[in-house]
Amino acid sequence: MGVSPLKEIANELPLFKAVDDREKLLGVVGALVLRKISLAKASEIMGMQRERFLGLLDAMNLEYSYLRNQDIDIEKKW
Repeated sequence: MGVSPLKEIANELPLFKAVDDREKLLGVVGALVLRKISLAKASEIMGMQRERFLGLLDAMNLEYSYLRNQDIDIEKKW
């Protein structure tokens, strides 16, 4: 039986030492991007402070905003 595709991706991440933590990060980021969980919940699941988790997202070049797309459009017009 081969390695799961998720484990293969997790093995390539340069973050965290344990593969389980890498897999958890992939799931958390996916849920966060899909707005299934909040930033606070994502940070909690990863066992990190919110600011540290945001720093991790930034280091991964993942943009995350508390704003919805319509809020961003309104702010751009200001």
